[in-house]
Amino acid sequence: MNNKPVTSNQPPATNLYNLSFDEMTAFITGLGEPKFRAKQVWEWLYQQYAGSVAEMTNLPKALREKLETAVTLHPFTLVTEQRSSDGQTKKVLFTLPDGNYIETVLMKYEKRRTLCISTQAGCAMGCVFCATGQMGFFRNLTAGEIVAQVLYFARELAETGDHVTNIVLMGMGEPLHNYEETLTAVDRLTAPDAFNLGARKITISTVGLVPAIRRYADEQRQTPLAVSLHAASDEERDKLIPINKRWPIAELMDAIHYYLEKTKRRITFEWALINGENDTVEQAQKLGELLQGLLCHVNLIPLNPTAGYGGTPSSRERVDAFQAELANYGVSSTVRVRRGIDIQAGCGQLRDRIVKEQSKS
Repeated sequence: MNNKPVTSNQPPATNLYNLSFDEMTAFITGLGEPKFRAKQVWEWLYQQYAGSVAEMTNLPKALREKLETAVTLHPFTLVTEQRSSDGQTKKVLFTLPDGNYIETVLMKYEKRRTLCISTQAGCAMGCVFCATGQMGFFRNLTAGEIVAQVLYFARELAETGDHVTNIVLMGMGEPLHNYEETLTAVDRLTAPDAFNLGARKITISTVGLVPAIRRYADEQRQTPLAVSLHAASDEERDKLIPINKRWPIAELMDAIHYYLEKTKRRITFEWALINGENDTVEQAQKLGELLQGLLCHVNLIPLNPTAGYGGTPSSRERVDAFQAELANYGVSSTVRVRRGIDIQAGCGQLRDRIVKEQSKS
């Protein structure tokens, strides 16, 4: 991919979502306005989901004019969107000002509206079955770019009287590799005076960055943690997740035990079931032995195929046998409902398709 920066003679507009409330106050007073205007702008962003400065009708016209030239509420541009045939999944591809792409997915369930959001453009973890891992790493997203993905869909859902109920940080990128910006975004999304989503409604996923897991545990955060495990032995996991060579399963499990001791909160393990690879009864037994007695739950996810990996999803029979074996060890599990398969909703797949189309044109 050619990631040439976009050049302009104009100074870059300030992404308002990048600002904390104190920074917002300093920004607004720097424009010669009283402090209380910052609270008004803040409420327009996080409670009214304003899509433009023009919508902020309780601001003086002079201030709106200043903001129109100095700020942006759209730190990315919509490239394309896809909807699944059942109408329950929508995936959007955004381009950032520097030419990088990110993806965000809305999944509708009976009572939930779940967003899967990105924390990086690309990913440095290199997981072999993941389209994002196959493309490599470009850069971290800012907290504002992470938050803006949520507000994009919050605005859209509000138009029909609906709202975001859950967020999973399982889109493009490894959230704990971009720790500061990711957790700043989470703090903004859970703050009572900002987006005000319950902390337990946001799940952070990691492939197993051991120091970051320990830091996360020390901070006593309420947001649930999910670990992408996918194999129960180093020999198998090394093939799928390169970071395992840096922090093998024994070190990862030590960090997880530390997390459980510190937080007393259940941890989730993600397991992408790959036909004939990690979906055998023997693998289930290894996983059961590894997790037996832990305060945990396993999400079993039949593989979402990607062009860069030859694996295929497990059959229903193999999934059932795997799950039954886990139950023999007292390990709870559920099979995740696969969403958006017909639109390749797995992270990185839409970006990959668009880049390939552009290279041919």
